[in-house]
Amino acid sequence: MKRGKLFFMAAGVFALSLVFLSGCGKTDSAKEEAPQYENALEVLNTVVKAYEQEDLFAMYGGNQENAVMDEPGKFDISKTDELVHTLGLPKEQAAEIDDAASMVHMMNTNTFTGAAYHLKDEKKKEEFAEAVKSNLLANQWVCGQPDTVLILDVGGGYVITAYGQAEIMKLFLTNATNALSGATVLVEAPIG
Repeated sequence: MKRGKLFFMAAGVFALSLVFLSGCGKTDSAKEEAPQYENALEVLNTVVKAYEQEDLFAMYGGNQENAVMDEPGKFDISKTDELVHTLGLPKEQAAEIDDAASMVHMMNTNTFTGAAYHLKDEKKKEEFAEAVKSNLLANQWVCGQPDTVLILDVGGGYVITAYGQAEIMKLFLTNATNALSGATVLVEAPIG
């Protein structure tokens, strides 16, 4: 009988030591977790893949020198004027990014413009979102005005900005939040 009690006590001590030792040597998994996306282009491509074929619109991606048809494209972040005029990025925020990609409706930028950015400092995402929102709301629109501005936090330092017609924006938001695990809305506001 004493042997049985001794066995259970030893087993209990062993189990407790495993519990305590299992925490040793571990670090915060959120800090070590690799980014979910390799680059901004992959973020937008993930969203586009979520579209049903009949809902996909004619688009081009990238900056003027590197434009691609019918898909998102990498945007050269050294082209600050294009970032400002095509994507609606405030000029002062260009220094805050180290990667970008875009997808723009073939009709015009006001119909739909989407961009994914990687921020150098992920902690500045709210400040970045507010600056983009303020810039788009203050814009003097030519050739019609977009209905909505949308900014999403994708995680890993990636942020999506988009503006355009209400129906296109609604579908974009649905596809983005379905395709990008953990994406959250930072801004969703009417323009005008």
